[in-house]
Amino acid sequence: MLIVAGAADAADPVLGDVVVVVAAGTPVESLDKRDLEDIFLGRTSTFPDGRPAMPVDLREGTPAREAFYRVFLGQSPAKMKAHWSKIVFTGRGSPPREVSSAAARELIAGDGRAIGYLERALADSSVKIVEVQ
Repeated sequence: MLIVAGAADAADPVLGDVVVVVAAGTPVESLDKRDLEDIFLGRTSTFPDGRPAMPVDLREGTPAREAFYRVFLGQSPAKMKAHWSKIVFTGRGSPPREVSSAAARELIAGDGRAIGYLERALADSSVKIVEVQ
């Protein structure tokens, strides 16, 4: 299944307009949905090719964050919060860094380890849109 930005839900313009991005020079072109889930749920800290991966999350309450969780991770924001609460409580990890949309683009563009998501309109030439299958 290929997840194409813009095809998710015409009734919700943000839901269908969120894209996964990495730095423009990063060799990642596509990811399996499971690999993306593993990175954002803290089950792995590497891309499938073994390079380090650092997930970047948007701030809580951001419409793009909810859309990303629902479309790409199949989770609600509440389930994600519960997941990370358990991980932190047991000392097994910490959640992705939370930043604003503009800060996310800058952080991702400047760090080849970073992976995150943005509204399509914010994805400029400094980042590359990753196809999620």
